[in-house]
Amino acid sequence: HWGARKIRELLIRKLAGDVRIPAKSTVHAVLDRHGLVSQARKRNRANKAMGTPLSQAAVPNDLWCADFKGEFKLGNGRYCYPLTVTDQASRYLLLAEALEATREAPVIEAFVRLFRERGLPLAIRSDNGVPFASPNGLYNLSKLSVWWLRLGIAIERIKPGNPQQNGRHERMHRTLKQETTRPPGMNALQQQARFDAFISEFNEERPHEALAMKLPTELYTPSSRPYSGLPELTYPLHDKDILVTACGRICMMRKKINVSTVLAGQRLGIKEVDDGIWLVSFMHYDLGYIDLEQRTLQTIDNPFGTRLSPMS
Repeated sequence: HWGARKIRELLIRKLAGDVRIPAKSTVHAVLDRHGLVSQARKRNRANKAMGTPLSQAAVPNDLWCADFKGEFKLGNGRYCYPLTVTDQASRYLLLAEALEATREAPVIEAFVRLFRERGLPLAIRSDNGVPFASPNGLYNLSKLSVWWLRLGIAIERIKPGNPQQNGRHERMHRTLKQETTRPPGMNALQQQARFDAFISEFNEERPHEALAMKLPTELYTPSSRPYSGLPELTYPLHDKDILVTACGRICMMRKKINVSTVLAGQRLGIKEVDDGIWLVSFMHYDLGYIDLEQRTLQTIDNPFGTRLSPMS
């Protein structure tokens, strides 16, 4: 085909003054979506996540399921937001944390403690709510899910309105609610003590019919993938790497280009794939294209699977 530059020039000659002419990166992104990009881009598709149908965990730590059990009032009138995590294969309840909100910082802190104790799973499944996803983030990513990706953890998201896709976890939630919140604790410390007692009973005393009446603790073993912080990002096959600023931009040739605030502080790989058109990658995921005219990222097909957020 002619390529983005020539196609854009043709549009300028035929339509100038009638419609707004898209930037070169926009034209290139449209060609990419229809499989009409150069071989350099096509060779990268093998490294790109092509969508993730929900997996079935065969062994412990193949898949963890995370969620916030609906908030409720404590005896002192404050709200409690229980963050819960289970191992799908063994039904092992890994975490039930009484948090004061769904903000990302305390959630990340809770996962750091959990990862240090249990190691890293291969994947984590969640719904599309905050902080697991962001309706305004690039490809609905959040800072939490970006952090998971950096650790080598795949992200899975259930479809909106389909809690049965996380059915094992939801079943645990019903039991957790019945046995720890009726009535609730007077404060967060008392409520956490109830959650801790429930975790012990759920894992070590309660036989599970779905496990042939075995206990989760008889089946679960910690992950063989230890948590040792974030690995360094390198892009040996790209022309350069570049840091995303706190406001979600990258700076190229003295120009500021908008990317996404959820990637603030992350290092991206940049590779020129056509004259003035740059492919932008995060880890081994191709995010889209930029040029210096439009100064914004032109996204392509979602590298993290079907866009499942109800706001997308």
